[in-house]
Amino acid sequence: MGFAANKVIMKKHSTLPKEGIDGLKENWRSDLQAGFFVFLIALPLSLGIAIGSGFPPSAGLITAIVGGLLVSRVNGSYIVINGPAGGLIVVMLAAVESLSDGDMLSGYRYTLAAVMITGLFQVIMGRYKLGSLSAFFPAPVVHGMLAAMGISIMARQVHVMLGVTPEPGSLFSSIAQIPNSLLNSHPEIATIGLISFSILFIWPFLKQTKLGKIPAPIIVLIVGMGLAQFFGIQHEHYHFWQADLHEHLISPPFLVEIPTHVSEYFYLPDFSKILTFEFWVATITICMVASLESVLSATAAEKVDPYKRSTDLDRDLSAVGIGNVISGFLGGLPMIAEFVRSSANVEGGAQTGWANFFHGLILLIFVALFPHFIHNIPHASLAALLVFVGYRRATPQVFASVLAIGKDQLFLFVVTILAVLETNLLVGVFFGVFVKLLLHVSRGVWLNNLFKIHFTIKEKGDHVTVKLIGSALFSNFLPFKKAVDNIEPGKKITFDFSQGYLIDHSILIYINEFSVRYALTGGSCRNVGHALEKYSDHDLAVRLMTADDRK
Repeated sequence: MGFAANKVIMKKHSTLPKEGIDGLKENWRSDLQAGFFVFLIALPLSLGIAIGSGFPPSAGLITAIVGGLLVSRVNGSYIVINGPAGGLIVVMLAAVESLSDGDMLSGYRYTLAAVMITGLFQVIMGRYKLGSLSAFFPAPVVHGMLAAMGISIMARQVHVMLGVTPEPGSLFSSIAQIPNSLLNSHPEIATIGLISFSILFIWPFLKQTKLGKIPAPIIVLIVGMGLAQFFGIQHEHYHFWQADLHEHLISPPFLVEIPTHVSEYFYLPDFSKILTFEFWVATITICMVASLESVLSATAAEKVDPYKRSTDLDRDLSAVGIGNVISGFLGGLPMIAEFVRSSANVEGGAQTGWANFFHGLILLIFVALFPHFIHNIPHASLAALLVFVGYRRATPQVFASVLAIGKDQLFLFVVTILAVLETNLLVGVFFGVFVKLLLHVSRGVWLNNLFKIHFTIKEKGDHVTVKLIGSALFSNFLPFKKAVDNIEPGKKITFDFSQGYLIDHSILIYINEFSVRYALTGGSCRNVGHALEKYSDHDLAVRLMTADDRK
């Protein structure tokens, strides 16, 4: 059976919202409402992500405010929310630990310097249109990286959620100690943490109710603060800048500590380790993961935009880079285009990028006027948020969805997870890429086809035929992507795979998503070619098109 034509049914709005000042005048009510809705989610997540990253809680607030007030005005997207992300927790924590002189402040300030340089790299990457390089990383490897980060977050934060200080050791040691922490948990802290996690777990099932319309993170904060008052949990005498690194990571105070005056939020970066190997490992890792996550999230956000507006990924990457330079200078975490908050932004009725601006403005006003509110948030509630963030990245459904695409995809997914957990993100991801290339070679892909793609594009009137010759892989398809993206809108495109050999899952994802977008221009796409073998029944599974006898 050949490929079925892509059939896309979508509602396209006839009139796009205005941008700039005109858009503000036209849509300020809906954007303000959406901005407030996102603020309710961003407040607890920003605090929790900062703490989990080994940064002071205020760092997450700085990042969200800079992302909202500044980046929203210069980025290349319309409904994306910029701010700190759970996916960077593992990276940032590793940077703080590797650069620290034994205390929190030193590791934090050295990492701020790495964040600033990361931002400069991202500006350059966007300027030279390297946003599309994210396509080089195959889907199962990216998903494996995200799942590994989720497991790492859970392994560390579950102990905080239970109020237990584990024995120091590796990540696998932290995982092995979870049963012991459950049996020896602090009763009051564990009650707050487990109730908070339960709220997050059941809230999606209440989505159709009036109560379910309230963001779950803000409910977690309110319930957590109420329980802390009920149990009589008091503030401890604890200062981030005097804290021991190990103490802060495994045994933080019961309640969040933030400065009472806004001017005390800011720390300057320290560049004195810029010539060390550890500094550049941290910088490159932060840059790779932050850029990859940001581009992927911005691309995903296009799909939930009711107007289906496309994102200028290169401009967006440069804007995030500018934000990271400023955030790092002020003492904040790196930011990305964050998908969960972007989805909430759309649900809240956002029309333009001003919703992102309003979310940052409301957060700034709240922090300035109500620091006492933040001062009474239990760490256990924020730890529960992070455990849930980690859980969503590595649920059984995630493994099942990868398996549905093919056993080879699950193999790469699991290999990447294990490699990341055993080594680090940078080594783990590139090991996953290496294994993927070996898998392609074992299936008969010629070595000179691994990084070079062969295709033709022929136009005849309104008809365009894109013919792939040989293998189309994650490692060689960037020229193909660039050429296809430049096809004029409104054409009738045929993707001809009849002379192909191996068609990778990553390429099929791209063609499927391109077809969806292209249909909105008034054009159409269809795929033709008889597959000799498919590696699963999934529509986008890897497939062999011909026998390995090409000359």
